[in-house]
Amino acid sequence: MGLFLPPPNPFSLLFLPLSLLLTITPSSSSDLTTLVYKGCADQKFQDPSGIYSQTLKTLFDTLKSQSSTAKFYKTTAGDSQSAILGLFQCRGDLSNSDCNNCVSKLPEMSQKLCGNTIAARIQLTGCYLRYEVSGFKQVSGTELLYKVCGSTQASGIGFGDRLDTALGEIEKGMEGGSSNGFYTGSYESVFVLGQCEGNLGNGDCVDCVKSAVERVRSECGNSISGQVYLQKCYISYTYYPNGVPTQSLSGTGQNPQNTQRTVAIVLLRSEKTSMEDDDEVSFRPSTTLFSAFCSLFFLIFKMKIYLLL
Repeated sequence: MGLFLPPPNPFSLLFLPLSLLLTITPSSSSDLTTLVYKGCADQKFQDPSGIYSQTLKTLFDTLKSQSSTAKFYKTTAGDSQSAILGLFQCRGDLSNSDCNNCVSKLPEMSQKLCGNTIAARIQLTGCYLRYEVSGFKQVSGTELLYKVCGSTQASGIGFGDRLDTALGEIEKGMEGGSSNGFYTGSYESVFVLGQCEGNLGNGDCVDCVKSAVERVRSECGNSISGQVYLQKCYISYTYYPNGVPTQSLSGTGQNPQNTQRTVAIVLLRSEKTSMEDDDEVSFRPSTTLFSAFCSLFFLIFKMKIYLLL
């Protein structure tokens, strides 16, 4: 006696590719706004009239507005007596919307973490904010601000050479002049990332990155991961024993995480449209499987066309 199998559910076939896409799509938006470190000046504004507070608010509003169209922006708010210089820098592989979302978090975090200090820097995974009052003491562009090294040490011979080569790729990537101050890449399971501040010239960017590489090698040794943040640039590396994950290799251009999210949206819209176009929806057992596969083929075809545009 044979085993009876019920007819396939067309909805299970239609939702299968969508469920797979949603399963593998990382929550990148929240990761981009994770706090890395904060730097707050000891001195606060002497501001009985509230003029500095208003100037700081104006500065923050300007930076948030500009972040919808730029990865870097630097400006001054206020007059000569109450001028405040500020800037933001987004990671080079962020989309405009991700950059804006990241920068929009910074003013509130700055107020919460530092209050009305005369200078502050808030570094998130995807962007950072820096501001200071006019006349604030300047530091070198290669001044070490923050570093963190993984607690796990690499075992085996040759890791040091592998890491040196991977970190050297950041310098080479910046030297070309076409990187716009941002680089990601990998070498033998070591993923690396470098970011320079947007107003650095190509030569100054390379020099800053070289200083960061020297620092991370001296500070982190054979740790499997490390991050070094200097005043004008930062770098990071991570060793993946099983190979660098695909989502880490965002590089310049569109982030694969964003591509996955776009695909999921296309499927949702396509399914919703196909359901709304019919006043009545009914399924006959004899045509269910054929209809399901036709619908799936149509969705995939639309998805490919969308991604090519």
